[in-house]
Amino acid sequence: MPTILPVKGKSPAWGKDCFIAENATIVGDVVMGDNCSVWFNAVIRGDVHYIRIGDNTNIQDGAVIHCTYLKAATEIGNNVSIGHNALVHGCTLKDHVLIGMGAIIMDHAVVEEYVIIGAGSVVLENTICESGYLYAGTPAKKIKPLSEEQKAMLRQLPQNYIMYSGWFRD
Repeated sequence: MPTILPVKGKSPAWGKDCFIAENATIVGDVVMGDNCSVWFNAVIRGDVHYIRIGDNTNIQDGAVIHCTYLKAATEIGNNVSIGHNALVHGCTLKDHVLIGMGAIIMDHAVVEEYVIIGAGSVVLENTICESGYLYAGTPAKKIKPLSEEQKAMLRQLPQNYIMYSGWFRD
C-alpha cells in the first residue's frame, strides 16, 4: 500500500487511471492529472509548498519531487518522463520533457517544452533550458538541437509508461 498522507490539512489528489506503486510516497499539497504513474520508491513531498503534475506524466523508480519552503513550488507539465533516481526540486518542467536518470533540477529552473536533460546532469538554480534542445553536464549546458526522432520519443515515452502501468492493474 503506498504511503499517502495529508500535511497541514492538504491531501494528495490525482485524476483517473493513475498508477501508484505500493511503496511510493505522496504527501501534502500534490495534485496529479490523469494517466500518471508514480513508480517504486518514488517520493513526492508537497509538505513545504505545492506540487502540480499534468496528465500522462511518469515519475520513475526512486525519483524525488520536492520544493523549497514558501519560496519554490514544483510544476510539472503533461507528457513528462522523470527518470530513475532523478531529483526535481522547486522548478518548472513544461510539456514533453525527459529528465534523465539521476539528473538534478534545482529551484526556479525552467525546462521548456521538448527538452531532454541528460542522465546525471545538474540544472542549476534559475537556469532556463530552451525548448528543442538536449542539455547535459554539470552544470547542464545546451548541447545540440533535438532531432525529429528525439521529439517523437518525447511524445511516445509517456504512452509507454501508461502501457507499463497497465501491467500492474490486470
